[in-house]
Amino acid sequence: SLCPAFYLCHSPSSFAKMVASTTTVLAVLLGSLAAAPASASGLLRVPVARLDARDLQPQGVQMLLGAAASLGVVPKRGRSQDVLLKNNVNMGYYGEIRVGTPGQSLAVVFDTGSSDLWVPTKHGSAGKPFYASGNSSTHETLATPFQISYGSGDVTGLFCRDTLSIGELQLTNFTFAEVDSTSGLQNWGAMPFDGVLGLGFPVLSRSPGLSVMQALVQSGELEKPVFGFYLACDMPGELVFGGVDPAHVAGEFTWLDVMREAWWTVALDAVKLGSILSVSATPMAIVDSGTSMLAGPEREVKAMMAMIGADTLQGLYVVGCAAELPSLTFTLGGKDFSLSTQDLVIERVGDMCVLGIQSIDMGEPMWILGDIFMRKYYVQFDWGQRRMGFALASASANLV
Repeated sequence: SLCPAFYLCHSPSSFAKMVASTTTVLAVLLGSLAAAPASASGLLRVPVARLDARDLQPQGVQMLLGAAASLGVVPKRGRSQDVLLKNNVNMGYYGEIRVGTPGQSLAVVFDTGSSDLWVPTKHGSAGKPFYASGNSSTHETLATPFQISYGSGDVTGLFCRDTLSIGELQLTNFTFAEVDSTSGLQNWGAMPFDGVLGLGFPVLSRSPGLSVMQALVQSGELEKPVFGFYLACDMPGELVFGGVDPAHVAGEFTWLDVMREAWWTVALDAVKLGSILSVSATPMAIVDSGTSMLAGPEREVKAMMAMIGADTLQGLYVVGCAAELPSLTFTLGGKDFSLSTQDLVIERVGDMCVLGIQSIDMGEPMWILGDIFMRKYYVQFDWGQRRMGFALASASANLV
């Protein structure tokens, strides 16, 4: 989620009680790994089971988490790696990595809004799976401290070096943080993920080493220096390193250059509410897999929500489920990317529908296009050419 130094946003417990029967965990999560044979397309697939949020504690939380050739006689062939993403009632996706030798499996959020990898130690695990460095024969402790500030506290630890595996992709002597304090993450024990793997640009990184994408690109293990997200509705999603899965792309990609090499940012031409309102005051949008919903400047969001008659309930916008609402459209590179009411609704509470949109104040005006947007549109992150491609996502392929 964007840069983690901004804040962690929580839906109040009173609202959580209202939806306890369906237990929506408004968190940004991502996939799981159990190596499978390569498909005919050359993509290495990893099967996962679907997670039901009803297995978690009945308390809603929406998280903004922070807002890349080996030498040898024969050159290593580039390849792609698929990471299937567990779906937590359409509000979160997470996946497994392995750290150490032998590999220890941990679930992480794949976050395009940050650039470091961190996993918990026993002291920071809140009773969940953790990285036991003493069990790894390739672990090396570093003296460099690690800290990320969230709205409710800090996540702290020390950097170390060890082997990192994502499916069949492997990085030796990779630098990441082992965290012994996760007090900054409220309800951490209820979350089904263990750490965060950042896919943003190096300028956001606190690590003395390379970021994951830097290391993957330099290793020569990727067929192409790109990765792509497919965030499915009501089924597992997929993250592909080294390419994209054409089965999940329903049209041509619209390409936009990255505006600022920190987050994955693109020029935003306008935000439109049907034909009744068009706003062009905000010049930039961040595409962030680490944010569950859409987030925009308070003035713009409030104006739009007032025009559709939305009410606020414990900080969330709600409308009558029977209401006919105009589409919400983001114009990127001269092309419209529209979201319907069905795309925007994240929960039903009786006759009321909760919308996946919130207002933020970050000093600099910007919109964050989180999982709500990325579920409808397949996003290809081109690390090599510093650009992003957007195409309508297709749900035709079955991932399980």
